[in-house]
Amino acid sequence: MTNTQGLFGGARPVAFPSLPTGEVIATYATYQEAQAAVDKLAENEGFPVQTAAIVGNDMKSVERVTGRLSWGRAAGAGAASGLWLGLLFGLVTSIFTPAQYNPGAGYLFGAVLLGLAFGIVFGLISYAISRRRRDFSSVMQVVASTYSLVVDPQVANRARNLLGVTGVAPAATTAAADEPPLGGTPA
Repeated sequence: MTNTQGLFGGARPVAFPSLPTGEVIATYATYQEAQAAVDKLAENEGFPVQTAAIVGNDMKSVERVTGRLSWGRAAGAGAASGLWLGLLFGLVTSIFTPAQYNPGAGYLFGAVLLGLAFGIVFGLISYAISRRRRDFSSVMQVVASTYSLVVDPQVANRARNLLGVTGVAPAATTAAADEPPLGGTPA
């Protein structure tokens, strides 16, 4: 069961994710190109930019390998995360401790050192457990093959004129391969 109770007691509708409806104005190879097109529409006074949406097509998961893992890198990464955690706990404790009981900067320094030590230990333990199964570090991201600019049909021609796009975009955004393109007309 979904809670539809608002923050202050009022009921609010439940919004489920869905594809935007409208016409595909243009399709771009990169997100930056699609974002630049939306910026160009937003610069034009009076254009209802809230009717625009950038839709990523053909989503892919990309894992970029950033380097080899070693005992030193595992200790360094653990030290960095432990340092930040110790600093956070030290600051929070220092801020919320009454002035007469606050030990000052020494306590903050001790919390940072303790966080650093625990971070190194946990980084090394984590590396020892995953060793031989994963001896590299990486960054995971989701990217799209193309990005479509979709706007409401009422402003589609105006958007095409502002962007200098002629005709209908060749790639239409669809929820499934057997559904018609957004806007209901074939591309």
